[in-house]
Amino acid sequence: MVRSVAARETVAEPPTPQATPMSATAPTSARSVRWGDLEDAAGALDRPLLRQRGANTTSQMAVVGANVCPIESLDYEIVENDVYKQDWRSRGKIQVFHYQVMKWVLALLVGSVVGLVGFFNNIAVENIAGYKLLLTSNLMMQNRNLEAFLLFMACNVVLAASAAAICAYFAPAAAGSGIPEVKSYLNGVDAHSILAPSTLLVKIIGSIFGVSAGFVLGKEGPMVHTGACIASLLGQGGSRKYGLTWNWIRYFKNDLDRRDLITCGAAAGVTAAFRAPVGGVLFALEEATSWWRSALLWRTFSTTAVALMVLKSLIEYCRSGNCGLFGEGGLIMFDVSSRVTTYTAVDIVVVIVLGILGGLFGALFNHLLGRVLGKYGFINAKGAPYKILLTAFISIVSSCCSFGLSSLSPCIPCPPDLPAGRCPTIGRSGNFKKFWCPAGQYNALASLFLNTNDDAIRNLFSGGTDSEFNVWTLLVFFIAIYSLALITYGVAVPSGLFIPVILSGATFGRLLGKVFGSGTGLDTGLFALLGAASFLGGTMRMTVSVCVILLELTNDLLLLPLIMLVLLISKTVADCFNKGVYDQIVQMKGLPFLEVHGEACMRSLVAGDVISGPVITFSSVERVGAVVSTLRRTGHNGFPVIEDEPFAPAPELCGLVLRSHLLVLLQGKVFTRARVKTSAAEVFRKLKPFDFAKVGSSGKALEVDELGLTDEDMEMYVDLHPITNRSPYTVVENMSLAKAAVLFRDLGLRHMCVVPRTPGRPPVLGILTRHDFMPQYIRGLFQNVLRE
Repeated sequence: MVRSVAARETVAEPPTPQATPMSATAPTSARSVRWGDLEDAAGALDRPLLRQRGANTTSQMAVVGANVCPIESLDYEIVENDVYKQDWRSRGKIQVFHYQVMKWVLALLVGSVVGLVGFFNNIAVENIAGYKLLLTSNLMMQNRNLEAFLLFMACNVVLAASAAAICAYFAPAAAGSGIPEVKSYLNGVDAHSILAPSTLLVKIIGSIFGVSAGFVLGKEGPMVHTGACIASLLGQGGSRKYGLTWNWIRYFKNDLDRRDLITCGAAAGVTAAFRAPVGGVLFALEEATSWWRSALLWRTFSTTAVALMVLKSLIEYCRSGNCGLFGEGGLIMFDVSSRVTTYTAVDIVVVIVLGILGGLFGALFNHLLGRVLGKYGFINAKGAPYKILLTAFISIVSSCCSFGLSSLSPCIPCPPDLPAGRCPTIGRSGNFKKFWCPAGQYNALASLFLNTNDDAIRNLFSGGTDSEFNVWTLLVFFIAIYSLALITYGVAVPSGLFIPVILSGATFGRLLGKVFGSGTGLDTGLFALLGAASFLGGTMRMTVSVCVILLELTNDLLLLPLIMLVLLISKTVADCFNKGVYDQIVQMKGLPFLEVHGEACMRSLVAGDVISGPVITFSSVERVGAVVSTLRRTGHNGFPVIEDEPFAPAPELCGLVLRSHLLVLLQGKVFTRARVKTSAAEVFRKLKPFDFAKVGSSGKALEVDELGLTDEDMEMYVDLHPITNRSPYTVVENMSLAKAAVLFRDLGLRHMCVVPRTPGRPPVLGILTRHDFMPQYIRGLFQNVLRE
């Protein structure tokens, strides 16, 4: 029979109890704690985007992309039930070899597809933005300046509104960078459509339109999400929803194998964005994934190597002029290998100052971005039309800023040592934009504003051009880009933060190089590179991966000491003020991310303090009607199974059964009229092991009302032994909550059973899920232990 003992992942709210530390009393329910109370105690940055939506009353909701949607935990634990054992026993040597080979084939296939998509993104952005700038330039050559401005702004608004529309109406999960969502997924948090085919398609198209619209954003963050979506689509055997399924890769229909493949996809996305394969691997290790092992390192490196080879092959093909306006655009390269980089003690001091300032500006950026995202949450919550209007308004502001500030910039005579063809440049790109200057002169601000972001960075990184941009130009451009980056990220389009941060940092670094002038022997282009590194360290708090990415971009190992120094300093300074930008956004979205170490408040609590009740348990042989009734009235995803009479002399924990497995078993109607055990062979006469495989990210899970059970079926019995995980992870009730949190995270669990430390009590007291380890939840239970 069904028992109520103590715990959770439910939807209903029982009466309000008092939350007291566990002693001799039974665990109390925590469902009385409401999120309004929790967030008052949690601080300003705890779930503000979610709180403003007014749609959340439990911890199973979060902001994904630009919409609130339900979330659930992933289960990376191997469910060692009879189904799993029978599946592996039925596989011969050929099937096992097939499984091992397919791991590598899929990893290499992911790298190839991500490389192709990265190339397509670059070529599309360069041609769309290039033709837009060519049309604008042609009108300005005819002195039709007002028409040129209106055309420039109209193109930007149309592209931006189109990107926002497809995101708002077709795939809201595609909005934003996607890195916080991918990071949370690899930590064990799943959400509807986060890796769906529709999200992948909108992510690609929306990113192209958004970058081409002249927004201060990049496609590097969206490429990480794109790589993860591609890996998920291939790893789950296609999509049943869209009629794309492949049985030959059905072995990967589980969270564990998908996690590894998605890690490879995220690393390949960084590689496709920066041509940095080693940096992509280190990005996955340092920032994206929460679990790592040597076998995954080797497979991820192979994936990024294939992505790079595909990308470089296609770039070589395009250099012959077969790709429209695409050359090396969109792939930042700052080649200083031809120059000898030397530095003195004075240069080291300047670099330290740059690192400190980069850390301060990075921390300030994160703080202000949190405020902006909070404001945008109100607007985005009103619906799709408001998302589109906000995006169009920001596009108009960006266009006016780019064109208006360039109009105010004075014309500068071209360097006398440059040929007429190089200064001024007439067209979509170049260091010396003519704008509406007379012959022999150029507009410095237009050379930065009226270019793609990648070309602007290349102009700032260029060496031997100390006199190209003066202090006033760099100061105005830095203030404008820093401000535009803050107000642009958060609109409902796919948008990355790498490029805005690099662009702001490069401008500030070059500005600092101009200010110090002859006091240092470092080139201003090198200052731009170090400035980009300092802002990346101060904003994203990544060190090793950013260092290697920048080294792969520059092709110069001599820069390694300076880049390492500026990254370490900027990260250290910024850590004194707030978290990294992606960690901050994860928290603001309400995604239940488990950190490496438990919160300080957990050290004074034990596992039994946070379990809530009542937990629902099943007998090992249960009446069908009782199972169906329980599934209908609860939202649990895991149920303890109790072995009792006549199968055991006293109640004992048999294991844990998953909701999805129960539904499949009920659908198969493996029932008996008497309360007796049935063999696993009886189950496999009607069901196959792959029937229990998890549906993909875009698939629809089986529901209780779809079972089609009759009244006669309801009175029969079902044996749960074949689908019960006989070895679930358990902890005793007096185990430190901090230790339990570390164990839960490191093992990638979804459920952890809490058992009593003394006999004579129920065999299971409750179940811990990831929501029980969230600081907001614990704050609502024990206000007195959370004074930090």
